[in-house]
Amino acid sequence: MKNQKIIILVLITIISFSCKKNGLGGDATVVVFMKHHGNIIKNHVGYPDTIYVKFKATDLPGTTPDKFDTYFVGEVGEDHVHCVGLRPGKYFFYGVGMDSTGPYRVKGGAAIKIKWNERKKEIDTDLAVTE
Repeated sequence: MKNQKIIILVLITIISFSCKKNGLGGDATVVVFMKHHGNIIKNHVGYPDTIYVKFKATDLPGTTPDKFDTYFVGEVGEDHVHCVGLRPGKYFFYGVGMDSTGPYRVKGGAAIKIKWNERKKEIDTDLAVTE
């Protein structure tokens, strides 16, 4: 009887933690540095860098904003975008910005995984973008 209670308690704990994967409401922050031909893209007043995020995804779901679950906008003059409040899990990040050397509108994406041991950390990542 005691063993059954322990097993049930363990199962409930596992289920409750597994239900909270992916999405907002966590403590992880992904700091995205968009790079075009190796050069970091800075945020502009008229066209700030934007990172669109799809939860539970490893492939690009499409390129229109309605295909994504949330988005994060960079601050003018900064060379990165903070994607805050994420939980552990798999995500697809799709970034758009303006390379002022052209000027070129650039875009690109990548799958990102936040591991359980990174759930309260700030994670830096490069995102390659192209015209």
